Amino acid sequence: MQVFDNLQAISSAYSQCVLTVGKYDGMHLGHQQILDRLNRVAAELALPSLVILSEPQPEEYFAGQNAPARLLSFEDKLTFLEGVGIDFVYKMKFDHQLSQLSAEAFINDILHQGLGVKAMIVGDDFHFGKDRLGNFKLLQSEGKRLGFSVEAAEECLCNGQRVSSTLLRQKLESGDCEGAHLLLNRPYHLSGEVIKGMQLGRELGYPTANLKTGISKLALEGVFAVTVELDDRTIQGVASLGYKPTIEGENDLAVEIYLIDFDEDIYGQKLRVNFLKKIRDQEKFLNLEELKNNIAGDVAKVKKYFSGQQPFEIQSFKIRRQEVSDVN
Repeated sequence: MQVFDNLQAISSAYSQCVLTVGKYDGMHLGHQQILDRLNRVAAELALPSLVILSEPQPEEYFAGQNAPARLLSFEDKLTFLEGVGIDFVYKMKFDHQLSQLSAEAFINDILHQGLGVKAMIVGDDFHFGKDRLGNFKLLQSEGKRLGFSVEAAEECLCNGQRVSSTLLRQKLESGDCEGAHLLLNRPYHLSGEVIKGMQLGRELGYPTANLKTGISKLALEGVFAVTVELDDRTIQGVASLGYKPTIEGENDLAVEIYLIDFDEDIYGQKLRVNFLKKIRDQEKFLNLEELKNNIAGDVAKVKKYFSGQQPFEIQSFKIRRQEVSDVN
């Protein structure tokens, strides 16, 4: 899979494509339905499949830290897209210039002339262009004029509810990992590089891997039973997400994982953490000794969980993409 960040580089790779565009935050069942249809139409037309991803996400550009919590990092989106067989990704920079581009200009300049779209699959609620004035009806009418087809994906329902990133975010914010799993058909996960932290966990007897996720605002907060993918291994663990209420002066978001029965140096390595069950909310303890005792209790609860539960089947994706950028 190739990843482009400008239209000039894309035009040198192909002349026509089948595409979809959106945030694709979460890669839930609704997204998966669109991507499956995208691949099938691309195969029927013998054309490459292309996904346009806006970075930052529009809400992040307009609202900053007041934007809804992000569900997946850009890197995790790429990993998922490669795993389902997408050919190309266009990382479209969302900035002031793009935010002021009319819907008609977006269709003509980017979709038609820039990307050579021949068929397009979008969600039924897709809006685009300045002030979000572009919609499916406009895409269809302009598509007929410019020579490309537009198809709206069918509504995706799970237990009678419309599957969406908003619903998935609500499940995670309420700690419903099982509900999130149903919307994703896999456990919700975060991934990132292991970095050095304060090493307080080691002093308490529970060394943790501190994860740099690339996400500044998370939907999850609390203590969770997790499985961690490291290379070709899957390790059981306890994850703590949120701010450190017991540690004075610590106001940064932290993702810390204690790996059960594990003692290796993994600084700099990449982990994928799958969230299976929420154990408790974040709490502020009176002192470090009380914190240590509660960590011991968390570990005991997680071990009990795994002794009585079969962990969800984990689906791994390997990155084999090529980054392509304009060198001029």
